[in-house]
Amino acid sequence: MIYLDYAATTPLDPEVKTGMEQAFGAWGNPSSVHAEGRRAKALLEESRERVAKAIGARSREIIFTSGGSEADALAILGYALAKGKGHLVSTRLEHSAVLIAMGGLERLGYAVTYLEPEPLTGMVYPDQVAQALRPDTLLVSVMAVNNELGTLYPIREMAEVCKARGVVFHTDAVQAAGTLPLDVQELGVDMLSLAAHKFYGPKGAGALYLRKGLELFPIAPGKQEQGFRGGTENLPAVYGMALALEKAVRLIPEETPRLLALRHRLESALLALPGVELNGHSTHRSPKHVNVTAKGADGEGLLLNLDLMGVCASSGSACSSGSLEPSHVLTAIGRSKAEARASVRFSLGRYTTEAEVDEAARIFAQAVGRSRLTDTAR
Repeated sequence: MIYLDYAATTPLDPEVKTGMEQAFGAWGNPSSVHAEGRRAKALLEESRERVAKAIGARSREIIFTSGGSEADALAILGYALAKGKGHLVSTRLEHSAVLIAMGGLERLGYAVTYLEPEPLTGMVYPDQVAQALRPDTLLVSVMAVNNELGTLYPIREMAEVCKARGVVFHTDAVQAAGTLPLDVQELGVDMLSLAAHKFYGPKGAGALYLRKGLELFPIAPGKQEQGFRGGTENLPAVYGMALALEKAVRLIPEETPRLLALRHRLESALLALPGVELNGHSTHRSPKHVNVTAKGADGEGLLLNLDLMGVCASSGSACSSGSLEPSHVLTAIGRSKAEARASVRFSLGRYTTEAEVDEAARIFAQAVGRSRLTDTAR
């Protein structure tokens, strides 16, 4: 089986798994004051320091969550509810965690502006953010890397626009962390979301960077995590996240050129096929993402054929009630529903080899041929 779905999740790094055993041994409640509690608390705070250092933050600016989706929800709902009614800005391409949070706020009476992406590339520009800001704008949320397309957004420039207007800026960096360098000071962001299982850590752990001085309304009330996120922390997962992030950041200088070479190799082979087109920006894109549309192909048949022939990839679609729903990202960049269904996201990772990429391209060509609805790509 060739695994090319690293954007969905990554395997747990064996070194991280071994390191997590120490945290499993510290079984006390980190909030307890006795010896076992203090032992657990020490590991919890060590994890916080490691995560903070990896992204250029201070340890008190890290709030542990159950994953990236909760971190997004806490940032958006928590900040908006703490400030009261107002206006928010996001894009049509965000992860569902962001879009659902925005939709919930709209139902509560908040106003939300959704920026329209550039066709096919999915790019959103700082001047669009500037034009969308209003006197009552509370928050702007734009992802660092699109999870489906891999398109990279000019987060630093967007954050500068917001800072000049006194608006808080949040970025969902779930697809960027561990693949691209992240420094919250250099980026100038106020909040940033992470998820451990995207950089070879365990599932069920995430973090929100919250710039010192900002207040949130707790979505899960409690006294843990400075009162911003209640509930006893998942210490083994949090500790594993810290170890995984440290290692991933350390490997970026050697992994990035390797992934870029593999991406180019795969992309060139796929785009050489008739009727196959790229989704996402041609250059401003994550080194691990290749999203293509096979015009005239049956989307469900395409994915099933890939799976049957031994390639793990994903569609930009989510399976709902037994039918393939078109991706909101792909339709937002101008793909028709049929084209969106006939699109596949390949994502590369630490264990991907040249041989796997070549074989996946060969299998994709066969799968497209089997699943095409017409003799010609339209």
